[in-house]
Amino acid sequence: MLLSVRHTTRQEYAPAAATAAFRLKLCPPNTSAQKLIGWQVRVNGNAVSPLLTDALGNRVALWHAHVETALIEIVAEGQIQTTDVSGVLGGISEAARPQMCLRQTPLTMPDEKLQSLAQEVDGDNPLAKLHALSEAIHTAIDYRPGATTPATSAAEAAAIGAGVCQDHAHIFIACCRALEIPARYVAGYLADFDGELRVGEQTHAWAEAHVPGLGWVGFDVTNQLCPTDAYIRLAAGLDADDAALVRGVVGGQPDQTLSVDVLIEQSQSQSQA
Repeated sequence: MLLSVRHTTRQEYAPAAATAAFRLKLCPPNTSAQKLIGWQVRVNGNAVSPLLTDALGNRVALWHAHVETALIEIVAEGQIQTTDVSGVLGGISEAARPQMCLRQTPLTMPDEKLQSLAQEVDGDNPLAKLHALSEAIHTAIDYRPGATTPATSAAEAAAIGAGVCQDHAHIFIACCRALEIPARYVAGYLADFDGELRVGEQTHAWAEAHVPGLGWVGFDVTNQLCPTDAYIRLAAGLDADDAALVRGVVGGQPDQTLSVDVLIEQSQSQSQA
């Protein structure tokens, strides 16, 4: 599927920020499931290119301003050819060993409830066990926008019994790591042209677990899917904070107004960009 994306992030500051520095993970990697046809990231109209590729294969760009800035507009856009590979990630270069993703974080630290949930899941093989875990979490944790915040941990969302795609991913990751299965958080896009899927207002989140013989496999607990050609993978991390697409600091103490808009369309022809 050929998908066109335009992702706009606007941050306004009052009074103007004295300085600003941002880390951006808005450049999708080429993998066996996706190929960039044309992609650009601009900040306030100026092109920004990836500076490095980190240990998890994320393409990272940096941007900074040393003058007063009242508006920062970040636009990531382009076309990506996607292929359904049944959620199995391939074709991406990573320096980190999978065992790095056994490390718990404050957002994924399991409590007794999550440890019990993980231990109760059974399967004939590792992949079957992971699918059973995804289904068990989907059953136990209702999808309920507004029930949690970006700061809600896996254990807190489990106690509430509800959450969104970020919470489902964190709970899945917490349980995997409790079972000594490497797992990580993925941020990206999900094209829902038929309106049948549960998708965040701007971006979507899922998890990847490392399966012997297969490597990294994606699990979208919210929609009970392994990523298809409707998914675009942007960045991975130990949790949502680590995989954040836009992260920055500004000088001074201005009030901030944030708005985000993502438009995804299915294209019929390739861009010439």
